[in-house]
Amino acid sequence: MSRLDTALGLEERRGPAAALGKLALYALLVTVFAGPLLALLASAFNRSTDPTSLTLLPTRPTLENFRAAIDRDVLLYLLNSFLVVGGGLLLQIGVSISAAYALARKRFPGLRLVFLLILSTMMLPEEILAIPLSLVLSDLSLTGSLWGMIIPVGAWAFSILVTAEFMKEIPVELEEAARLDGAGDLRVFWSVILPLCRPALGVIGIFGFTMIWDQYMLPLLVATDARQFTLPLALRTLRADEEVGIGVLLAAALLALLPSVIAFIAMQRQFMRGLTSGAVKG
Repeated sequence: MSRLDTALGLEERRGPAAALGKLALYALLVTVFAGPLLALLASAFNRSTDPTSLTLLPTRPTLENFRAAIDRDVLLYLLNSFLVVGGGLLLQIGVSISAAYALARKRFPGLRLVFLLILSTMMLPEEILAIPLSLVLSDLSLTGSLWGMIIPVGAWAFSILVTAEFMKEIPVELEEAARLDGAGDLRVFWSVILPLCRPALGVIGIFGFTMIWDQYMLPLLVATDARQFTLPLALRTLRADEEVGIGVLLAAALLALLPSVIAFIAMQRQFMRGLTSGAVKG
């Protein structure tokens, strides 16, 4: 809390009134940021069917919402999401580190143009890409398959640019020393560059996981059958089903939220190291 006190200028204030003010401020921050998550968690275990009666504590705890969600094939949708995010993230990280190594450590004609083209892909919203992407996927016979959801997310400009900028900060002397020992490009990349990029991998891993997990437009274009839905897309179907209560919908939403939280907790150390490294290196 000392860092928060310093940022807000509260460390200069002393006395009971200041302590009460700090407590009120912290309670407000917890309510604003954690309140919606606690309401989601409590309502997912609540028996109430009133959509306006969200609470921070379940009044009548039950697991019926989760049982009903499982009966609606939520576990199948969850499995599809894991398959898509697992394959897509592995492919995305592989493409990102390979492209970033070429952009950061090599010099070739048109390097800046390539950077500009990669950056320009971040300026196009998904809605503009939806029609040409659906045509390409149809021509490649990828519609109706999870591969159609995995391959398009294999290259993401954000991950490439973040990794490339991190690799640029690695001293050239390390690479030159490895080459003097007889290492080739692949050995230098695998034994020298890649181990030093673990913080950057943590950053692109978390952002990539979240980006792929939250995909809605791409599964909507690819899926031709309800059994191919990912969980974010299935939430729309559950919301439109009049027989599904708000508790079942919130239970499915909680299942959709948990993997992102777990991924962040698992990769938090590398993520924070990546952010700190970027701040120190300027």
